[in-house]
Amino acid sequence: MVEISDEERNVLLNLKFDDYVETMRDYAKEHNVPIIQDEGLAFLKAIVKLYKPKRILEIGCAIGYSSSMMSIYSDAEVYTIERDPIMYEQACKNIKALGLENKVHIIFKDALEITNELDGLDFDMIFIDAAKGQYTKFFQKFTTQLKDKGIVVTDNMLFHGFLDAEIHSRNLRQLVGKLKKYHEFLLTNPDYDTSIYNLGDGMALSIKK
Repeated sequence: MVEISDEERNVLLNLKFDDYVETMRDYAKEHNVPIIQDEGLAFLKAIVKLYKPKRILEIGCAIGYSSSMMSIYSDAEVYTIERDPIMYEQACKNIKALGLENKVHIIFKDALEITNELDGLDFDMIFIDAAKGQYTKFFQKFTTQLKDKGIVVTDNMLFHGFLDAEIHSRNLRQLVGKLKKYHEFLLTNPDYDTSIYNLGDGMALSIKK
């Protein structure tokens, strides 16, 4: 297999980043902040350009990388949820630096403790990229506000190859077990058509019937 550089890969993926976004990517690498892989981002870019969502909900903001990119790649208004105070502060800084504060709205709270913060809003698209063990709960909780024919995109569906690996850690086995149950939940859900793609760390696309 021929090895290619990150720059060459991003040319093939048609991904271009301005200087500030590059600093976000560097920050994530330096501080071990998990952000969407480039192949997954290219998939996300294609999805928002194809479906043209007007309002997106993201579960798992971290430093605001994917929410910023979805905003840059579309005309959508993005609502994103983050519970970690350090990540929240960094995301606020990044969103402001990119001039996206009127398009990207960050909610500082645990997603499963959201009550009335999203009242009156419905969404064309939901992007789930947070605690893997809670994916099913996130899906069930927030798709009540998903429009008909709306879409749900879930990242990390292959979980760094752990799904098929021998795992000695009890906690990791439990987490992988929950993610496998989420796979089954999506693929057998009669209200959604779901496909799982071997892109990045695995991306699922679920379309509401």
